[in-house]
Amino acid sequence: MKIFIVEDDAAIFQSLKEGLEKWGMQVVGPDNFQEVLSAFLKDQPHLVIMDIQLPVYDGFYWCREIRAVSKVPIIFLSSRDHPMDMVMAMQMGADDYVQKPFNSDVLMAKIQATLRRVYSYGEEASTDVIEWNGAVIDLKRGMIRMGASEAELTKNEFFILTVLVESKDKIVSRDELIRKLWDDERFVNDNTLTVNVTRLRQKLAELGLENAIMTKKGLGYLAVTL
Repeated sequence: MKIFIVEDDAAIFQSLKEGLEKWGMQVVGPDNFQEVLSAFLKDQPHLVIMDIQLPVYDGFYWCREIRAVSKVPIIFLSSRDHPMDMVMAMQMGADDYVQKPFNSDVLMAKIQATLRRVYSYGEEASTDVIEWNGAVIDLKRGMIRMGASEAELTKNEFFILTVLVESKDKIVSRDELIRKLWDDERFVNDNTLTVNVTRLRQKLAELGLENAIMTKKGLGYLAVTL
């Protein structure tokens, strides 16, 4: 299980990290508190531990941002004792609320209980978007957005893009792309694939993602991290 901790107190973060790692969990967190959502999308955690008082934007803001794209469980931490904080957290979709200072064993029990409840029935923490090179690929709408600019993709273009991006800097052969398209009942041949990749590249270039998809001669295509 991967746990995403949004906590600006280095001592608390390290204490939580050490405790969770003892239970065999992987711990990650944002390097920049202005880019919490981007880090979340990149890391794809199973659970989020969120402090309320954070630099730049508070935990309520980031909870709303995460809830817009994911149902991943969120546990709030807070040194504030106002009842309305707990009410706000729950109304925004938090799964639990823990008051600072907290007992490490109690917090660990809450984390484990939440993970069992959410994932014991085969449910996954799902997101409807993928972050790639600063752009957001919207899996529901079949489009890619960079800042205020959007590009609408055809079904084939979108399928090709997601296959390449999800391959994480690995080459995907033309044969594999064609086979996956055929398996998905999108009947394409070699020439059709070339046309779709060309059009996809043109649309990406308009968003400032020129050369984001490379051709490896004799091997296939590669979605690179710029």
